[in-house]
Amino acid sequence: MQKLPIAFYQSHDTLSLAQLLLGCELVHESDEGTTAGIIVETEGYLTDDPACHAYRRQTTRNAAMFGPAGTLYVYQIYNHYNCINVVTGPEGVGEAVLIRALEPTEGLDLMGMRRNEAFKTGFERYRNNTIDATTADGQRNLANGPAKLTIAMGITKNEHNASSLTTGRIYIRGPVLHDFDMVTTTRIGLTHGADLPYRYYIKGNKFVSKK
Repeated sequence: MQKLPIAFYQSHDTLSLAQLLLGCELVHESDEGTTAGIIVETEGYLTDDPACHAYRRQTTRNAAMFGPAGTLYVYQIYNHYNCINVVTGPEGVGEAVLIRALEPTEGLDLMGMRRNEAFKTGFERYRNNTIDATTADGQRNLANGPAKLTIAMGITKNEHNASSLTTGRIYIRGPVLHDFDMVTTTRIGLTHGADLPYRYYIKGNKFVSKK
């Protein structure tokens, strides 16, 4: 299946893209190996949204968000957790879609190794936990959250922020899932814009971070 072309990102507004990305597959072809997962949960962030990083102005941290549609915006929370966003607005606007959860499809052993290495180095909240990618519970927890999925997929701010989804080693292909019902609801963990219904997920999917 071919990666999504630049026209896909340019032809839809941010909230439409947040919905259209559901069922598509995020892929990272790294030196360690290829990992992939179906996007099952997203959140949209608009330029006039108080929860959006671009709400006030362009800064060094959010500069990638003002790039062309189809750019990756990777930022850090709590000084080491990475979150991955697809830039969606026209260049200079500052809008993006946060990818919140994946259903792993390829490279599960590599995903599990990365998650377990993160436990060892203190990058995860509970150091004595391990992921067993051979079990259903382990697979369900590999990438069911924005920080979990970037660890599992080997995505970091330093290496991947501002890279292109159409020319880089991280890209999206699909859709690979069809005929599913979608839930529209409010976003998670916000103090501003918490009432806006900009979160979308595949109904009944066990890999969603939070129902």
